[in-house]
Amino acid sequence: MAVSALAKKLAAEGRDIIDLSAGEPDFDTPGWISEAAIAGIHAGRTRYTPASGLPELRKAVARSLLLRAANGWEFTGENVVVSAGAKQALFNACFALFGPGDDVLVASPYWTSYPEMVTLARAEPVFVTGPEERGFNLTLDDLERVRTPATRGLILCSPSNPSGAVYSLKELRDVARWAKKHDVWLISDEIYRWIYFSRDGGTAPSLLDLDRSDVGPFVLVDGVSKTFAMTGWRIGYSVCNAELAEKIGALQSQTTSNAATPSQMGALAALTDTERAEGAIGEMVAAFRRRKELVVRRVGELLPHLSFVEPQGAFYLFLKVEAEYGDAIRNSQDWCARVLEETGVACVPGSAFGDDRFVRISFATSDEKLEEAIRRLAGRRTARSR
Repeated sequence: MAVSALAKKLAAEGRDIIDLSAGEPDFDTPGWISEAAIAGIHAGRTRYTPASGLPELRKAVARSLLLRAANGWEFTGENVVVSAGAKQALFNACFALFGPGDDVLVASPYWTSYPEMVTLARAEPVFVTGPEERGFNLTLDDLERVRTPATRGLILCSPSNPSGAVYSLKELRDVARWAKKHDVWLISDEIYRWIYFSRDGGTAPSLLDLDRSDVGPFVLVDGVSKTFAMTGWRIGYSVCNAELAEKIGALQSQTTSNAATPSQMGALAALTDTERAEGAIGEMVAAFRRRKELVVRRVGELLPHLSFVEPQGAFYLFLKVEAEYGDAIRNSQDWCARVLEETGVACVPGSAFGDDRFVRISFATSDEKLEEAIRRLAGRRTARSR
């Protein structure tokens, strides 16, 4: 957000800026979703709802998830808490589950808010990184290396922000079984689940694709922000056991209360009009897949000295720029500042995600802007940065 704000400021001053820092789809919310929210407003659906969300929306979330769940999964709307975005759902889970003396493992590179949420809960974030050649996906050896008697939770994001890496079903099963064995709460952030570039289509592997017996204590977090281009609507949700859901709802009742009622009406339409939803998602994912292929191809051609994690989902490329560090450019923040000044291309420093060797490039923008941005990056005089 800070980089995006700076890019907007420079653009307002007349600079030709290509902003590749955004963490949101560049598409409009489908019109039929907006119309449902407007119809709700006209029908008087503008008052408070229960703190945990509209009962019909909570039921719709449960139904939509169970449609694709493996055998053994059973939950209802009572297991769902609707919140003001997936960010609040994650915070709620951390604040309800963890406290002083608890260690919470955070898969790195990580979305920048995870460790801050753990710290706000007065617990201790412990960063754990998998092999770079595996897209940083965690192995059992990685987890065992950092586990202690104080380990209470593990936060995982797949598809990953910032890397776009995706856990295979086997990798996810291994992690889930490990967490269950050691009574570790597994918080699975699946907000990018539908933005997945498998040739077979469908969604990225989820906790719900595993046998229920493989999964111990868990909180699944998702929402409509990325899937339906509804970031500003602020609707996310968590799914967990009914006891924890009740506690999260009680916590939320003392902080924000319910998410905005018109936004919940829009989300209800998104999750119940299955045919139109799948069409809208399919069009957006096809565009992201095309852009991903463009960025991967052009970076490989024009910036061959820089490596990257090839994204399997989400809409980010995690580019390793360490090869351009020197006396003038010592870290990812320096690199991003220099690139923004010299080329007008805005990226996000990898230090925000726990790996200072990288920067994050968002391809949630047009093909033309992506092509031009990569040309500008390639045209830089790398000698000036040394």
